[in-house]
Amino acid sequence: MINRGSAIFHEKISTSQRNLFICFALIFTIAWFISLVENQWLWLLLIPVSLIIWFSIIDFKLIFYLLLFFIPLSTEITFDNGLGTDLPTEPLIIGLMGIGLLHFLVHFKKMGSNFLTHPITLLIYLHLFWTFFTSITSHSILISLKFLLAKIWYVCTFYFMAGYLLRTEKSIKRMFWVVLLPMILSVVVIWYRHASYGFSFSDIHRVLHPFQRNHVNYAALLALLFPWIFLLRFEYSKGSFTKLFLTILLPVWLIAIYLSFTRAAYGAILISAIAGLLIWWRSLIPFVYASILVVIIGIFWLTNNNKYLAFAPNYDRTISHTEFDNLLEATVKLEDISTMERLYRWVAGAHMSVKEPFVGFGPGSFVQHYKAYTVKGFRTYVSNNEEKSGIHSYFLMVLVEQGFPGLVIFSLLILAVLKTGQRVINEPRSRQHPLIPMATITSFIVILTFLTINDLVETDKIGSFFFLFIAILVNTDIHFWDKK
Repeated sequence: MINRGSAIFHEKISTSQRNLFICFALIFTIAWFISLVENQWLWLLLIPVSLIIWFSIIDFKLIFYLLLFFIPLSTEITFDNGLGTDLPTEPLIIGLMGIGLLHFLVHFKKMGSNFLTHPITLLIYLHLFWTFFTSITSHSILISLKFLLAKIWYVCTFYFMAGYLLRTEKSIKRMFWVVLLPMILSVVVIWYRHASYGFSFSDIHRVLHPFQRNHVNYAALLALLFPWIFLLRFEYSKGSFTKLFLTILLPVWLIAIYLSFTRAAYGAILISAIAGLLIWWRSLIPFVYASILVVIIGIFWLTNNNKYLAFAPNYDRTISHTEFDNLLEATVKLEDISTMERLYRWVAGAHMSVKEPFVGFGPGSFVQHYKAYTVKGFRTYVSNNEEKSGIHSYFLMVLVEQGFPGLVIFSLLILAVLKTGQRVINEPRSRQHPLIPMATITSFIVILTFLTINDLVETDKIGSFFFLFIAILVNTDIHFWDKK
């Protein structure tokens, strides 16, 4: 009976596939015919769109890897009404979320109860619930609901779908190469353009379009791939072309990171290397606890008798710099405009957190409300914020927009991921093959370093890997990699 039912099921699937093929063949024919007759070549877009829909239904794994391939190459588009999107990644993310939900409803057991009930997964549920709750209580409810939707499709696609598809060593390596190769292509194009400006610091922004919004996103993507390039070289046999390729690529990648002229990237590489050693020595978590304690003490010291006011910038001397050496020197002297503008917004964020300590102002609402809480003494030349950028610290952003409970939940999630990474790598089975889990956790720490002074989780370049790396670590914790 079971075999008969299975045969009927496969027969129905086969019939459905034939009908779909006929349907999409008609779409191809009609699109081609209209484009020729009407000379409207945009109709030809129906062909790749239909192919994507076809593969999504037949095997959405191909579309998932296609999404990963486009992440380094995607471009940000802003429409006349002010709305923006990332193409082609955001439509793919939303589409994959819908396809994944339908698939999991039919094949729920294949996801694995261990993954769905893992402590980290439970914390992600809690994080989503609190984001939803604070969206309802938001001071800007429409903006917060849009933020919530973006959060949901990132979690669904890059955590749950990635957790379903990236379970084996083979699939993880495939993910790495699918992302690395287009990233190499973007680096080559950026270098070619940058060379015409003598690789100058002042011209880095103009050579990044259409691949990157700014040099921070570019540097973050370069930096989070660096641990994979460094560690996965040892996964391949001595003398192999792949090992030689990654070995040659390593110094090239370091040069690319340097030429991004992003201080956070330099710090992230150093911090991830130190963190890797601490993980190997089973000392990361005590170090994290000590760091949290130092931050808390520092906050109390700064707020006592308003000591933070002593760090207000000199308005006339806090300017932009066209030379990178001057920028580094200004950073040390607290005269760099980007650093001091961050401080301007952080001070406002601290005042906002006191105003709404429990539910915050609502997800995504910082920009709409922060200027009423700023301190004039911290103003800089760019404080009018024409580009409407955020608070430039994801942890502080969560505090301001989701209150202290939101920050505690997010911090517990981060701590759980770090604990899981350290425990998995130091298990006897992993000690023999630690490279993939070590690359995953150190790359995750690169992202955390950027999140300290930037807000990047809801961006396709970085937010995708934030959740994807968590999914890989959860899978590593549940079962060790198959060689299949």
